[in-house]
Amino acid sequence: MIDNQNEKGKEPKWMAVYAVALGVSGLITSEFLPVSILSPIAKDLNITEGMAGQTMSVTALIAMFSSLFIGMLTSRIDRRWVILSFSILQVISSLLVSFAPNFFILMLGRVFLGVSVGGFWALSISIAMRLVPEKYVPKALSIVYSAVSIATVISGPLASFLDGLIGWRYVFIMVAILGGISFIWQLFSLPSMPPTTPSSLGSFLSILKIKRVRAGLFGNMFSFVGYAIFFTYLRPFLENVTHLAGNSITIALLVYGIANLVGAIAAKYFLEKSILATLTLAPIVMGLSIVSMIFFGGDVTLAYVFIALFSFAFGSIQVGWPTWLTKAAGQETESAGSLMVAFTQVALTLGAGAGGLIYDKLGINVALALGALVMLLALISGVSALKQYSTLQK
Repeated sequence: MIDNQNEKGKEPKWMAVYAVALGVSGLITSEFLPVSILSPIAKDLNITEGMAGQTMSVTALIAMFSSLFIGMLTSRIDRRWVILSFSILQVISSLLVSFAPNFFILMLGRVFLGVSVGGFWALSISIAMRLVPEKYVPKALSIVYSAVSIATVISGPLASFLDGLIGWRYVFIMVAILGGISFIWQLFSLPSMPPTTPSSLGSFLSILKIKRVRAGLFGNMFSFVGYAIFFTYLRPFLENVTHLAGNSITIALLVYGIANLVGAIAAKYFLEKSILATLTLAPIVMGLSIVSMIFFGGDVTLAYVFIALFSFAFGSIQVGWPTWLTKAAGQETESAGSLMVAFTQVALTLGAGAGGLIYDKLGINVALALGALVMLLALISGVSALKQYSTLQK
């Protein structure tokens, strides 16, 4: 349980909340950077684009374990120092990647990032809740989630644009500088936060026994698998099928980012109308957009349209499933939140990893077809979870 009661009579520490939000945005930016600069990385290190795509999967895999176990492994350590350690690790990771002479060092840097992403993200929500009185908790969480959304939006097009100006290695150096700024801000703004009782394996298992929650976690996971396949290998598709290059790719990624941000904002209103309808239609639109890209993505205008539709619908997934989880998990929202981070990272691992293998062996269209098929699984799992929850509410 989060000790907001101890904050009564104290002013909310907004500067610390923003420092945590900046840390999360820097980590998410680092995690998704390779997506938009996959081809330059592969060319520079003389590896395939499928191998370069594994930089996404290895980070997500390590982040999955980190999100589940970091609370237990650091159960006796002040949360301030844990967060600061993750911020430093992000800087080290970005520098390793920027100076990587080969694939091994590249992956080592991404492993370090995975530890930082999983641990920081899993703890950031509970820490934000401890920095403000209870009545300000929704605002604090909104700030953190907004930072994640903004980072997702800007990281792709900005990295692609900067790659054309200064090269992909300097892009990671800039992210390292952002991490350093975040560390300094956290160092001066975060108060001491003695550890509370962390989530345990027992609490995770008890949550997974709840059928509606389990189905919802899988609905979210399959959605992110489809997203990871589509978005990780979007640039190679645009280069090889749509025949875009340079600024045209940056524009395509910007279309993706803007549509995603608009979708995430609109999701609030869709979810107020019907969670069931929103989270049912979203995977359908995403799957149909992928199929349409396979058949009609050679046309530039249509490619932009399908990218925008996919990204807009994905905004509902990003906001919808966490919103649903806070309602469906009852009093176990903190542990359920850690599980959702873990399931999301598993999804990114499977999507980027399997997509890369299929892309190298069978081509980009087959890889995207797998993404469309996975969205069908997302639909089935999601409908199951949502119907159970709707029945429970009656």
